[in-house]
Amino acid sequence: MKNNKYKYILKSKTQKFFEEGYQRTFLPINRSINSFPVINSNSKKIKIWCTNDYLNMSHNQEVIDESTKILKQVGTGSGGTRNISGNSPYHESLEKKIASFHNTEKSIIFSSAYTANQTSLWTLCKAFEKLCVFSDKLNHASLIQGIKNSGVECKIFDHNNLEHLESLLKKTNEEIPKLIVFESLYSMNGTIVEVNKYVELAKKYNAMTYLDEVHAVGLYGNKGSGLANYFGVSDQIDLINGTFAKGFGQIGGYVVGKTYLIDYLKTFAPGFIFTTSMMPSTAGAISKSISIVEQEDEKRKYIQEMSNYLKNLLRINKIPFIENNSHIIPIMIFDAMLVKKYSQTLLNDFGLYIQPVFYPTVAKNRARLRLTITPKHNIDDIHELIYALKKIISPKDSLISTKKQFDYSI
Repeated sequence: MKNNKYKYILKSKTQKFFEEGYQRTFLPINRSINSFPVINSNSKKIKIWCTNDYLNMSHNQEVIDESTKILKQVGTGSGGTRNISGNSPYHESLEKKIASFHNTEKSIIFSSAYTANQTSLWTLCKAFEKLCVFSDKLNHASLIQGIKNSGVECKIFDHNNLEHLESLLKKTNEEIPKLIVFESLYSMNGTIVEVNKYVELAKKYNAMTYLDEVHAVGLYGNKGSGLANYFGVSDQIDLINGTFAKGFGQIGGYVVGKTYLIDYLKTFAPGFIFTTSMMPSTAGAISKSISIVEQEDEKRKYIQEMSNYLKNLLRINKIPFIENNSHIIPIMIFDAMLVKKYSQTLLNDFGLYIQPVFYPTVAKNRARLRLTITPKHNIDDIHELIYALKKIISPKDSLISTKKQFDYSI
């Protein structure tokens, strides 16, 4: 009887979510080294426009060769946690390399950037008897969860609103330890923030800073080392989080910073201590990828140029998108059911894959198609995409036309 009650509660919650239009689908795809951005799904060739493998490093032959070489030498698994037989020269080399990449003292690597954020923030927040966190309204779920799990006081400031942030800092007792948590590039609206201005506020109010650079690493800054570097403050951020899964095309996450901070995380962070370390072959592949990405200025330039070209065509054709200076292009549809319909039409009728994004990834009634360009996309691909979008999205669409004045940033 009890089991039936549990089943009813869980099934009813799931069903309600589905009925509201928020059911997610997972498209099975086979990526090919030789044909990207064309991929295979259910025996049909389609073109992908929503990858986070921004520089297509997962298909880089040098990286593949490095991974294969190490795999044949040491096998697949790491054998344990970092402190119980799961540490290797490849892990240690990677930690040194990513710290150097960010021009910081030390690093700690994790199984994912989500884990890195969640466990690092929880661990850092629990270190202080009293701490007040200041978190951007649009921060990633991993940041929010880490803060929430710690149980500390958290004040939310409007997205990328420095005036609001300062007003909250000003109202907080100056004796209370403070931590500002924000991202350099927001993945769902493409906002690039002026990282240096956050650093100025942190200094003014004696606050620590925790910066998520997940979507910036590999694409911005000197040698792709991120927006903190671009704004000249990478050595002034207390902790920087990044991923190996996007700009580097692999898997895993990391945090870099001062030695005393990283030592603290390595000593107390549960998500580091109690989990099996990444495969040595993965660590080696990431190190090789970093070395290559550092030299990819032309690809970084190409992505920006092609992104700007696509944005201009969207403007000309009056297709609503969030204006920004980044490589992320969100086309606003608002309604979850409609965005899923558009996505399916693009897939079925035009062979174009753009995953629909809706609640809870973004706020309710803020559904969108999120586009990203890689070095493998060309002008013809962009024209093909615009043709398809024009066929299915009209500025006269009732949902879009009635909401076009909305603040797309929320």
